[in-house]
Amino acid sequence: MLFKPASVALVAACASCALAHGSHDQTPVSGPHKSLWYNTLPGDGGTQADAVFSGISTFGRLPYFPCLSSDEEKYDIAFIGAPFDTGTSYRPGARFGPSGIRQGSRRLNLYGGYNVPMKSNPFNFWGKVIDCGDIPVTSYDNHYALQQIEDGHNTLLTRQPYTSASEPGISKSGKTLPRIITLGGDHTITLPLLRSINKAYGPISVIHFDSHLDTWKPKVFGGAPSKQAAINHGTYFYWASEEGLLANDSSIHAGIRTTLSGPSDYDNDGYCGFTRVEAREIDTIGIPGIIKRIRDRVGTTNPVYLSIDIDTLDPAFAPATGTPETGGWSTRELRTIIRGLEGINFVAADLVEVAPAYDTNAELTTMAAADVLYEVMTIMVKKGPLTKEVSHGEYVVGEDVARLLAEAEKMEL
Repeated sequence: MLFKPASVALVAACASCALAHGSHDQTPVSGPHKSLWYNTLPGDGGTQADAVFSGISTFGRLPYFPCLSSDEEKYDIAFIGAPFDTGTSYRPGARFGPSGIRQGSRRLNLYGGYNVPMKSNPFNFWGKVIDCGDIPVTSYDNHYALQQIEDGHNTLLTRQPYTSASEPGISKSGKTLPRIITLGGDHTITLPLLRSINKAYGPISVIHFDSHLDTWKPKVFGGAPSKQAAINHGTYFYWASEEGLLANDSSIHAGIRTTLSGPSDYDNDGYCGFTRVEAREIDTIGIPGIIKRIRDRVGTTNPVYLSIDIDTLDPAFAPATGTPETGGWSTRELRTIIRGLEGINFVAADLVEVAPAYDTNAELTTMAAADVLYEVMTIMVKKGPLTKEVSHGEYVVGEDVARLLAEAEKMEL
């Protein structure tokens, strides 16, 4: 391409401006290694940061604090691992999911963490986000392990947040609470997490991304030879419904494409309070229709729990999972759908069923899991603290989400 002389002068001027003033007021990432900082230009200073491929892994290289051994550190969003996989029916290995997701998240803020479609930076916002490590979970006793997960999660969920602690919130206590994002673990962990949520918020609406229903009756899925065997990663929503943890008829599955024991499985799913968006519907109603279907089901004022099974993605994009099913969505499609949920009152979330041993050397699944949670984290940041005013006030979604919803309306979905 040929430049006119005026264009050359303009490019040179812009280059000089960038050298003099930096790029968009960005500052270099700093770190703990003051002795390793080498001044290369007059006026340089600061500390040398770890490279993204070095140092201890936390989610997105967030600060780590042992939240379960000390309550001295406050936060608005906390990541916590639940390394449990003895409720799985096919491939074990999700106990390594939390560490795998953290490994896959290392480069999330390599360039500063700014989420371009969401026009927000979840690593640099109004509050504080940290990684609290993992809940200690026994691998020898499922009953005790699920109690550990419930207690650990509730301990973190019910603390005072870093921001707006004195503001009235939407919890049962009337307080504003922090948000917790849990790294699984197989999907059984969602039952103790919902028990924890119920203590803080009461019955809750759930958006469930998965290829499977997970509302099966124990006698259908697993045979229920004992009380503990009846609780597994295919029945936990059945038990959540039986225990009154789910708000009536306000929950939805998205990405479903499993085989069934028969049509009655769908009847039981409805009994548990769910409706569905099948994975194949992306070919008919498209991404805008899926987003609208989800938003219409759960609304934007009630508290909502988000649970994401990585097997929502097609195995081509996420092979490392406990029960893979072909015919799923791409990573790009799922991330777009997640972004379309902006403005919903997410009080907590989990991402489960990542089993790194089945991944490729390129870490496809763990990177996809980390990127999906990056979108979830951004949505929570954009919504603001879970105060009563923010949660029940009018919320204007971003341009991209508004466009997708407008497309759905044109299709009369």
